[in-house]
Amino acid sequence: MIVVVTPNPAVDVTYRVEEQRTGRTQRVLDVARRPGGKGVNVARVLHAAGVPCRCVLPLGGPSGAWLAAALDVPATTVALSGPTRTTVTVVDDLTHPTVLAEPGPAVTAAEWDALTAAAGTADADALVVSGSLPPGADPAGVGRLIAARTGLTVADVPGPALLAAAGAGADVCKPNREELLAATGAASEADGAADLLARGAGAVVVSRGEDGLAAYTGGAVLTVPAVPGVRGNPTGAGDAATAGLVLALTRGLALEDALRCAAAFGAAAVLRPTAGEVDHRALTRFLDDLPLDLPLDLPLDLPLDLPLDPTRSPA
Repeated sequence: MIVVVTPNPAVDVTYRVEEQRTGRTQRVLDVARRPGGKGVNVARVLHAAGVPCRCVLPLGGPSGAWLAAALDVPATTVALSGPTRTTVTVVDDLTHPTVLAEPGPAVTAAEWDALTAAAGTADADALVVSGSLPPGADPAGVGRLIAARTGLTVADVPGPALLAAAGAGADVCKPNREELLAATGAASEADGAADLLARGAGAVVVSRGEDGLAAYTGGAVLTVPAVPGVRGNPTGAGDAATAGLVLALTRGLALEDALRCAAAFGAAAVLRPTAGEVDHRALTRFLDDLPLDLPLDLPLDLPLDLPLDPTRSPA
């Protein structure tokens, strides 16, 4: 069982347009609405792969009620007084997506304590804390979540929360490169990773977009490239990579193999039009190319939605 805490979930709305044009009225070709937030995306990818998991997330207002009803993974919810936020992603086939993310409702100390308690009572082999914190949430609360667990702990959170997770001894801190530099104030990726390791993190896994992933430990730096020749919608690819990383580590794979698994999941997510999904046919092909013992119960009824392009890699 993998428990995934989403501190700041959202109703994710994706608009597909012919071409994004700033300052112009644009006709939306189609609309997708689904439960979102980085942790929700991680859990949906795991659940679709047949991995037992449970979301823990705070929800409030009509939007929170809608999200709870639409959520297709097992979940424990904590009531908020404020309404759950919305994020809007605008995509086309020519440019990178534009994402508009609301900050989320203010969370009281009592509501945050309730979220921590809900996560702490879950029986799990791994805990993942993923996503931004809502206004008013104490970053030290992420540290308390991490410190209370005895299994694998993974933190994909920004800013002071990332520092708190490292200080609490998270087994893996998984920022992207920009988040790492912003949180630590370091001048380089290596210096930022060294900062988190010095604070107490067991390993620092950095998402580098089209440059793949890197893992920093006390004695080594491991790197794996992104899967080549994949184009599509990179929104949610980092969340899928987190799912692949956690899955591999809980199955006992070595860190370098877990990075390869993360890269495969991230690339397969690029081939789906919305976050929180991976193309299972592509994922099976990507994993078959790797010497990994990772049996998965993947549904193979989802077609490839977007073509492979040898000139581009996932962001």
